[in-house]
Amino acid sequence: MSVATELLQAFATLSQHLPLPRVRALHLPRSEHRKQSSFCAVELDDGTPGLAYIALGDTRERLAHVDTASLAGANALTVAQGYVGGDGAARSIGFATINALTRWLFDRAGFEPPHSAGSLGEVALKPGERVGMVGLFGPLVKQIRESGAHLTILELPPVPELDREGYRVTHDPAALRDCTRVLSTSTVLLNDSFESLRVHCLAATEFVLIGPGASCLPDPLFARGVTRLGGSWILDPAGVFDALETGRSWSEYARKSALDRLAYPGFEALLGRL
Repeated sequence: MSVATELLQAFATLSQHLPLPRVRALHLPRSEHRKQSSFCAVELDDGTPGLAYIALGDTRERLAHVDTASLAGANALTVAQGYVGGDGAARSIGFATINALTRWLFDRAGFEPPHSAGSLGEVALKPGERVGMVGLFGPLVKQIRESGAHLTILELPPVPELDREGYRVTHDPAALRDCTRVLSTSTVLLNDSFESLRVHCLAATEFVLIGPGASCLPDPLFARGVTRLGGSWILDPAGVFDALETGRSWSEYARKSALDRLAYPGFEALLGRL
């Protein structure tokens, strides 16, 4: 069973305990701001937000043709099913809905992921260790190199391969096999690469998913060896929605979070709190 299927199954189970909210709106960047905005947001009928990345392939172009009005009042679980087997637009909308349902559950169960001081997801790096990065996070490259760690970055073409002092960029996931820590963009949950990527990271004692999309229900990820989720906890949903639509930074309306596998009570425990 895939991560996506397990996530949907969990929320189907949740719907047997509580009526799930419906979708109020899908927030997309306005046409003149599409290139500046890399995320969409789903808003549930009580205002709960969920984010997803939209800059993969032709997702932005497909989203431009989505009838957003038709989503108002839609069953959230039905919309979330687009994450399994849909095109890029349906997957992003479905994943944003899953992130929104996760936040909805956390709020009702009185659970809040711990605050994170930075984008590394609370990973403490040591000189000489081998660190893998899936997706090129420019601001983090300097931090990792300054720690004295050796960095291997896995990227897709057209990003060119290169080898420089202190780090290399490669297209080959096998290059991650000797990395003891791996930091991965959460977009691997959208492009179906997470499960195939994990088989190359078995030597990693830490496997951290980072980015705003790393805010989904963590149970199936923790079961597959992810040790921490470095996501975003939205403080001001209205501020985030407006910023996404107008191409502005929304960082002031959210805080970074770091949810460790050992500190997470688990889905069943959260159900028990409802």
